[in-house]
Amino acid sequence: MITGVSKVVLTVRDCDAAKEFWVGRMGFAVETDAEYGEGARWLEVRSPSGVTLVLDGKSPDRAGDRSVPEELPHSNVFFTCEDIEKTYAELVERGVRFPQPPVKQPWGWWSLFEDQDGTRYALNQG
Repeated sequence: MITGVSKVVLTVRDCDAAKEFWVGRMGFAVETDAEYGEGARWLEVRSPSGVTLVLDGKSPDRAGDRSVPEELPHSNVFFTCEDIEKTYAELVERGVRFPQPPVKQPWGWWSLFEDQDGTRYALNQG
């Protein structure tokens, strides 16, 4: 089952400036800095206490926005679980809709599920 929140997405204007702030000024450590897709960049920084932020310089703030592409969540909250395939099977059995079943990405396993209002949330294996 879901065991917590794994990442918080922060929309930023410039990933390099955000990286300098969060790493250079706030003491976070770079976890992942990789390109994916067409000009997209996956930049994760982790706080000393283990909280991970995804610094997203490409997408607009998506919370509650139903105009985002189907392959992206509406919410900036990522949920985490120990076994994504098992969690996926359990939640599907309970009637949860997954517009994106689990798939391996450069940053790890990823999936999207929807709540009762159709809001898409990310689920990853932690």
